[in-house]
Amino acid sequence: MDEWLQQRAKEMRHDPVLYERRLWKLLRDRRLEGLKFRRQVVIGRYIADFVCLRHRLIVEADGPTHDASLHDVERDAFLREQDFRILRFPNTDVENRRHEVVAAILAAVS
Repeated sequence: MDEWLQQRAKEMRHDPVLYERRLWKLLRDRRLEGLKFRRQVVIGRYIADFVCLRHRLIVEADGPTHDASLHDVERDAFLREQDFRILRFPNTDVENRRHEVVAAILAAVS
């Protein structure tokens, strides 16, 4: 793997943005139904916010820069080719609709 990408993922783990930090509080330490999530995981040439490898599920907290992003379309296509499913949640949902976010994640793994 690309050393730069690994280093960038490490930096992102140590200095997460606010909404990733809030989502991580819900997912870390198997708090969500015992599901094991890792954060800032390098997959190919991309970094996924949160990954449950057992269920091949990626969870993303997205700010406004992700709206209609061609980069995200290409990234998601690559990740789907690797047999991952992707759930994207706007930061506003992470902040104001945590129960709905959790419900959607649980529905995706059941």
